Amino acid sequence: MSVPDPYGAQIQDARAGHGDPLARSIPTHVTLLPPTEVPAEALPKIEEHLAAVAAAHRPFRMLLSGAGTFRPVSPVVFVRVEEGAQECRLLEADVRSGPLARELAFPYHPHVTVAHGLPDDALDQAYAQARGFRAAFMVPGFGLSRFDADEVWRPWRSYLFS
Repeated sequence: MSVPDPYGAQIQDARAGHGDPLARSIPTHVTLLPPTEVPAEALPKIEEHLAAVAAAHRPFRMLLSGAGTFRPVSPVVFVRVEEGAQECRLLEADVRSGPLARELAFPYHPHVTVAHGLPDDALDQAYAQARGFRAAFMVPGFGLSRFDADEVWRPWRSYLFS
């Protein structure tokens, strides 16, 4: 789910400012399904599935507030989803079913990445800066993104909630 501007741009700028090389190639978002390679012929069923998932959910309010980290397990600093986390969990379970059913390496935890794979001092700085971040907005739906040959993630399809 996209984080709208100006908040999305603020987080992306912070990510770039911490030296994260992926900052400009990944739009600011809350992941519902980790990157999943699918054959082109499966896309019609997947799009039908995602449309049905969106139709079964309603818009909701999201509040991003404060910082968290997955260290020492993973070198990630993130902004916490304070409100809307339960809605994200329900959506994630519905998305990750049917033609997109798959096992996860880690339990699902809704968040917005601020820094990933950086040295500890940069992660510490990102954490300190993210602690003061706060944004509230309505989530009207979610999107399907694709990873292009230039290694940039781009929005591809949008699915609005009922």
